[in-house]
Amino acid sequence: MITLTEPEWRARESAHARRADALTASHRARQARGEKHPVWDFLFTYYSYKPAVLRRWHPGAGVELENARGDARAQWRWYVPGSSPGSLAVDVDAFEREKTSLTRLIEIMLRRTAARPGQFDCFGLHEWAMAYRQDEHRHPQPLRLGRAGTDDVVEAHDLRCTHFDAFRFFTPDAVPRNRLRPTREAQPDLDQPGCLHAGMDVYKWAIKLGPLVPGEILLDAFELASEIRQLDMEAAPYDLREHGFLPVQIETPEGKAEYVRRQRAFAERGNTLRTRILEAWRG
Repeated sequence: MITLTEPEWRARESAHARRADALTASHRARQARGEKHPVWDFLFTYYSYKPAVLRRWHPGAGVELENARGDARAQWRWYVPGSSPGSLAVDVDAFEREKTSLTRLIEIMLRRTAARPGQFDCFGLHEWAMAYRQDEHRHPQPLRLGRAGTDDVVEAHDLRCTHFDAFRFFTPDAVPRNRLRPTREAQPDLDQPGCLHAGMDVYKWAIKLGPLVPGEILLDAFELASEIRQLDMEAAPYDLREHGFLPVQIETPEGKAEYVRRQRAFAERGNTLRTRILEAWRG
């Protein structure tokens, strides 16, 4: 058990709140205006965690907070008295007992995904497959190549999506074009670090582990998810220039090269975060 003095943990808590506020400021401002955003809303609607959850700092498993029993966190769930007078710590055993299936799944997903070789030949075509041969699309923004041009790109490539939560939104005509048939049950055996959605899901796993993950790691995972989301939509078939996003033209050799370069960097960062989560949680 590591012990943080009161000045140490209060400084980390304050720094975390400032960083979380900066990361969510634009979203909160748009939300107050009732304004939607085709790129950034995903991080708060698909994953469905509010900025307030990101703002709450936890020290993580195996850390005792000195002189914390008078703090508001003494009333937070999963916090129990530590070994020294006035201290608090996270009850890891109680969390895992109540969430046995979830924690087992998360550990499997983190370890297996990190251990599997990355695949870097999908070129973000999952978003194109979600618009294939459809007049209605998931986003109101126009297709930058039009419907026929979008369909042509899909038909000129192999679809190699490995991630169920992307594949499940494929249009009916796109489904048989994919090499695999990902399912929820097969996800632990298919997710791989090159997948942008698997990289964004590192944030999901971190936030689901709640107080077991240090706040700094959670915000690192959120930042990674944000950067991945940007590439995900820059490589999508939609014209997002009015929102300040220039397209990564994956239908061209230059666009493919840029996509893979950034994809590889995200895969490396995602695996680093998977390792950090496991080390902080499991030691």
